[in-house]
Amino acid sequence: MLQPSSRSLPLAAVLLLGCCLASQANRVYVHPFYLFAAENVSCETLQTDAAKPLRTLAVASLDAAVLAPDARDPVEDAARQNVTQQTAVLAELLNSLGIRMYQTLSAQQGSTNTLLSPVNTYGSLVTFYLGASKKTAGSYQLLLGLNRDTDQEDCVSLVDGHKVLKTLQSINSLVDDGPKDEIVTRVWAFAPQGARLSEDFVQGTQDFSDASFTRAVDFSRVEEAQGLVNGFVERTSEGRVKDLFKDLRPDANLLFMSSFIFKGNWKTAFQPERTSLQEFHVDDNTTVTVRRCTVVKLPLSKRSYMLLVLPNEGIKLKDIEGKLRSDVIADWHQYLQEGQLELSLPKFSMSSVTDLRQLLANMAAEVEERLLGSEAEFDRLSGSKPFTIDKVFNQVQFEMSEEGSEHQDKGLEAGVPLKLTINRPFFFSITEGHSNAILMLGKITNPTL
Repeated sequence: MLQPSSRSLPLAAVLLLGCCLASQANRVYVHPFYLFAAENVSCETLQTDAAKPLRTLAVASLDAAVLAPDARDPVEDAARQNVTQQTAVLAELLNSLGIRMYQTLSAQQGSTNTLLSPVNTYGSLVTFYLGASKKTAGSYQLLLGLNRDTDQEDCVSLVDGHKVLKTLQSINSLVDDGPKDEIVTRVWAFAPQGARLSEDFVQGTQDFSDASFTRAVDFSRVEEAQGLVNGFVERTSEGRVKDLFKDLRPDANLLFMSSFIFKGNWKTAFQPERTSLQEFHVDDNTTVTVRRCTVVKLPLSKRSYMLLVLPNEGIKLKDIEGKLRSDVIADWHQYLQEGQLELSLPKFSMSSVTDLRQLLANMAAEVEERLLGSEAEFDRLSGSKPFTIDKVFNQVQFEMSEEGSEHQDKGLEAGVPLKLTINRPFFFSITEGHSNAILMLGKITNPTL
């Protein structure tokens, strides 16, 4: 039992008491392949050579004194785009895969605080897709939900990965349009000295990031390379990531890392005079057979919101998480009711690093083998053959401002608010409100960690 600082927040919120975890909603299905299909798409036989030669770019050597991100062509401001069918459909795909990955990660980490960004993870996988052979690309499309069902076993119809990545970035940009909410994405890719990487892959690192850093390193001098890479990442991540890459091999081909930082802002400010020390119950040994919980939707800005899920007393958080699906979360919204709520919530910020290879292996060993492991082929990632992806990390950071973007509405103070205290392990998600894309999924089992 711990005593973290907690804040009280009287606000108009939407609340669902006694949530159930069964979904019976009927939804119209739109096949995503045709929204993201490459131009003049056709089923390409796996055995045939690539239709066009590989265009590659030389990789600049890592210079510890040069911290500027890769140069990129100016692009239109995605923040002003209207939410389209592409963003809505892609949101469903990344939500579904993100929840599956989160469930695997949460089960693996047990009682530890857990944080994952479905948007960031999905973007990393699509970037690798751009460098994959047709056989491996087919495996990526299957996991990402972008495959065409009519393809035969010996051929694959390809989607435009750049279109997918730009749609992801447009979702992030919608959140940046809020009062103070901000998403910052960065990508790092390190290749051997003298390597040439495919133009598609390099462009992909830019499509869904705010800044990308592609550098060449002499991996033959392992200790020196490891120091250079980690020092460079630390400086270009503003000190947020330290000593990430370890146990490098002299024959390494590619080290990859993506970073997703959400700097949020409560729409209604917490009241500092109501900050106090309260008990947070870390452990609970009681179990019951009925699975119920309380769901609260908290507005963060015009474009995003937090969904808090608190299991009722006696209910294990893992029992709620194990039944999560994107359609279940969508059904919760149908029963939410707006009202005045006095919420006591522990102060917390989170940061995590996930080994994507290990996460895929924990989902299913064959998934990791086909996408990044021994069966994966990246013929279109580099001019060198064979070319492998050695290490892949996703870093996620969640920060919330204490101030809020709006003052408390005095008109609400006349009513009698429903009181809710978050004083035991809970689950939360951060969602972009127009596309309903899940930006982050996390659980807090101990807010002092």
